[in-house]
Amino acid sequence: MSRYLLIGGGQGKGREKDPERLKIDAYIAEEAKKIAGERRACGLFIPTASHDCMPYYNTFHKVYTGVFGLKTDVALTVGREIDPEKMGEKFARADFLYVGGGDTVFMLDHWKKSGLLEYIRAAHESGKLICGLSAGAICWFGEMYTDSLVEGEYRMYPGLGWIEGKISPHYGERTLDFDEIVRYNRYRAWGLEDDAALEIADGAPVKSISEGGKVWFLDGSDGATVKKTEFHR
Repeated sequence: MSRYLLIGGGQGKGREKDPERLKIDAYIAEEAKKIAGERRACGLFIPTASHDCMPYYNTFHKVYTGVFGLKTDVALTVGREIDPEKMGEKFARADFLYVGGGDTVFMLDHWKKSGLLEYIRAAHESGKLICGLSAGAICWFGEMYTDSLVEGEYRMYPGLGWIEGKISPHYGERTLDFDEIVRYNRYRAWGLEDDAALEIADGAPVKSISEGGKVWFLDGSDGATVKKTEFHR
């Protein structure tokens, strides 16, 4: 079973102090504990898109260890060689992966060049829960809306294709432009606002979680308008 929890954006520093900003994290932590059973659950943070920014991992650690009592670890690969044994152990211990935001195109290129993608692929094929925010939410799809090639210039770019379809993160900020792409190309696509998450299991949407944002399914198949349906389940 493949299972993803995809977050459109937001989730900034200091959220460990505000329960209203922890609904998504609380759900991930609870699911990780179910997977772990009697073991102490562990989350592996993958910050490649932010070029392995350690303050980003520190925030993740404060939330998942400080608030929810999980163990955390981090997969650092930018500017260093992967130790196959140690990296394999990190992935084996993890009950879920959490892929952070940043430069999506750099992240995918680096995963392929460094060999990290094979560890992620193996985790995916074994059915581990995969979570991600922004870049970490969209990279699994066939196509994604990103400005990673030229900052500020958004366009569709191929993702890994592990989930069929097309997607935009930060949809609340990109509504007009992304809607026009969806209409013009007669796409069906997902729009994830900040502070909203979509769970997909075996390719099907099963749940949404909101901390103020919304999850939208967009249908531009008639070429004239974009039909928007809030996914709320």
